[in-house]
Amino acid sequence: MFLPVGDIPNPRSTPWMTYALIAINIAVYALVTIPLSLTRPDLNDPLLLDYLNALNLHGDWPIQSLLDQVSAYDLAVFRYGYRPAHPALLNLVTAMFLHGGWLHLAGNMLFLYIFGDNVEYRMGRWRYLLGYLGSGIAATLFFALFVPGSQVPLIGASGAISGVLGFYFVWFPRNQVKVFVFLFPLLMTHVLISARLVLGFYLLVDNLLPFLFTGSEGGGVAHGAHIGGFLAGMGLAAASDRLPGILQLKGPRVSRARANLVDAVTDIVLAIERGDVAHAAARYATLESRAQRGQLATANLLIIGRHLLAHDQPELALTVFRRLIAERPGDAGLDQAYLGAGQAMLRKKHGDTAAWHYFLAAIDLARTADVSAAARQGLREIEEGQAGVE
Repeated sequence: MFLPVGDIPNPRSTPWMTYALIAINIAVYALVTIPLSLTRPDLNDPLLLDYLNALNLHGDWPIQSLLDQVSAYDLAVFRYGYRPAHPALLNLVTAMFLHGGWLHLAGNMLFLYIFGDNVEYRMGRWRYLLGYLGSGIAATLFFALFVPGSQVPLIGASGAISGVLGFYFVWFPRNQVKVFVFLFPLLMTHVLISARLVLGFYLLVDNLLPFLFTGSEGGGVAHGAHIGGFLAGMGLAAASDRLPGILQLKGPRVSRARANLVDAVTDIVLAIERGDVAHAAARYATLESRAQRGQLATANLLIIGRHLLAHDQPELALTVFRRLIAERPGDAGLDQAYLGAGQAMLRKKHGDTAAWHYFLAAIDLARTADVSAAARQGLREIEEGQAGVE
């Protein structure tokens, strides 16, 4: 199983609209879906007959058998979900807040939580809300193009959330997604993967291929809506700088020279990618807290630390390595951080004792022969230095 569980970098600001959308979806599920799912429909409700006729659930079935198969929530979905054969403007919106089960809800909310904050920060919360709803409506209409006569209601936030993913795909190509890899019992870990690879996989493998090979309704999954929402988000993101209206980006917040967290971390990542590690190291020094530094991948921190060592800045390098050790216990790069800290301490006066312990820790945690060999070399240098003093 491969499951996205987070992304980096993230903005410092709180994504209130994303949280509000998550809260509304959960509240609707808790206060509407669950109670109505446990309630049998009223036999006198005229909508019940329409429901049975539309979905071909009528005939010679006993009444009790029908009641066992149909809940009040089924009728609510039939009323407020979007049916292409019976379109209603209100249902374009209400359908986004109804879900077929807790797994359906959980998956949607996880993706909204991971990817929504950066998009909300970039657009501003009210433009973000309009982009979310607009993408959801576009997703539904795109789906309806392929099944114009369907009476099966379309529900769920995934079309709107796919729109958020489309915005993210265009605006944050160099972000990384933390993916949990679960191949029990062989492997359980997480890896950082380019956001565009993850979202491209979602669009092509998870949706486009099933849409092409299993049909528009995809065995109960509206792949067409996911594709439509994603394309709508991409289109709006690409055009947003040119639109003078509601989706235009907020200039001061995006272009301000005093970048906040998302800009600073992105600047560091871009600087490393183009080989300007000196700029990345200088920008790293402006990060103010552990939460901010936590947005950087360990690999980038190690690159900055090694650069500082190579350019005779052991104090600054030691700060980078020590922070990594203190703030990321259990990280896969700890062996290299201990090695770097030991190498930095070797360059400090009276730093041999601390360096010795750092090198020992690097050997204990070494994941490669190169790290172990470099740490042992450091130990030999300390021993030879002490022997020379004697």
